[in-house]
Amino acid sequence: MSSFLPQSIRALIDEFSRLPGVGPKSAQRLVMHLLHAPDSRVQELSKAVGGLKAGLQFCSVCWNIAEEEKCQICLNAEMGLRQAKQICVVEEILDVVALEKTSEYKGVYHVLHGALSPVDGIGPEQLKIQALIERVKGFSDSDEVGAIDLEVILATNPGLEGESTALYVMKLLGPLNVNVTRIARGLPVGGDLDYADELTLTRALQGRAAYQ
Repeated sequence: MSSFLPQSIRALIDEFSRLPGVGPKSAQRLVMHLLHAPDSRVQELSKAVGGLKAGLQFCSVCWNIAEEEKCQICLNAEMGLRQAKQICVVEEILDVVALEKTSEYKGVYHVLHGALSPVDGIGPEQLKIQALIERVKGFSDSDEVGAIDLEVILATNPGLEGESTALYVMKLLGPLNVNVTRIARGLPVGGDLDYADELTLTRALQGRAAYQ
């Protein structure tokens, strides 16, 4: 970074560069754009960033983002507006956004907040996997003896980490006698859900099969 630039500009470029998908060149362009923008625009952006986490929390049921104890999707399930016994397991909150855009899925979600990645030090303890198991066990306690009338859809990304995570979760769910499915291979290997178009996601949901 050019040392002749004022410290305030260099500091902001550095912060933008830390964001996912933003390289040094993109960060510089963003800062230059803000530098030429009206003061009111910069103040609005500053206010939005500063208040990003205000009044937000994670849903106590599915770990999606929420403004109250439970997210709107889980509240709708309680009112019978969505299928509470169909849980779609995803890696990130943006995956929920992507799947909701399809208007195909009418169940609920469980957000793991990542995928297993030993290289990055991410193990089961860093994810919401145990919360999922306890959630499924809750259905087991409330149902009659026999197969639980519950489907868990493993919708982790179709890359190495996503597949490893799906396999790990599937092994944990096995003894619970739950119907476990995996989204179909309509998604390219190595692709992320939030980058897929609505048609691809719809076909993936429709073509899901029992996970083995």
